[in-house]
Amino acid sequence: LSATLAAYHLTRTNVLTPDPNDRNRSIQTGEQRSQGIEFEVRGEILPGWDVTAAYAYTDAELTQDNTFPVGNRLPNVPENQASLWTTYTIQEGALEGLGFGLGLFYLGARQANLDNSLELGDYLRTDAALYYRRDRFRAAINFRNIFDIDAPVAAFSELFVQRTEPFTVVGSVSWEF
Repeated sequence: LSATLAAYHLTRTNVLTPDPNDRNRSIQTGEQRSQGIEFEVRGEILPGWDVTAAYAYTDAELTQDNTFPVGNRLPNVPENQASLWTTYTIQEGALEGLGFGLGLFYLGARQANLDNSLELGDYLRTDAALYYRRDRFRAAINFRNIFDIDAPVAAFSELFVQRTEPFTVVGSVSWEF
C-alpha cells in the first residue's frame, strides 16, 4: 500500500488583462491564484487485485484583474475531481495472465469563462479494460466512456465547448525486448 499527499499554493502574476484606457491593448496587471490538495492511494488488496484511488481539491481564482471581479473562478478548473481504478489479473491456471479492469472518473462543475457566466456541469465517466499478459507479450482492449455519456469537458469560448469522447474501443498488442 502506498499513499501520496500534496498541497500547493501557486500565484501567477503579470497576467494579461484588457487595458482600461484602450480596449484594443492588453497590460500585464492581472494575478491568478491556485491552491489545493491532491491525495492518491494505491495498493494490492489481494494477490492480483490492484486498486488506485485519487482525489483533488483545487481553489483557483482571480486575485487581481481590470475587467472581471476578484474572486471569480478560473475557467476549466473544477474544485473537485476524483478517480477510482481497479484491475484483477488471474494468477494461476489455464487463464493465468488474463485480467480486467474498471475505472470511474469524476470531474466536478467548473466555470467556462473568466466572467463566470457559464458553468460546465459535473460528470462521471466509466472505463473498462480486458487484457492478457504472458512473459513479454501483452494484448489489451480498452473501453472508454462505456455508458457513452455526453458532457462538457472544457470550454475555449461560449461557442466552442469540447465534449467527452464518445464510447471508444482501443486495442493494443506489444512485445517487450
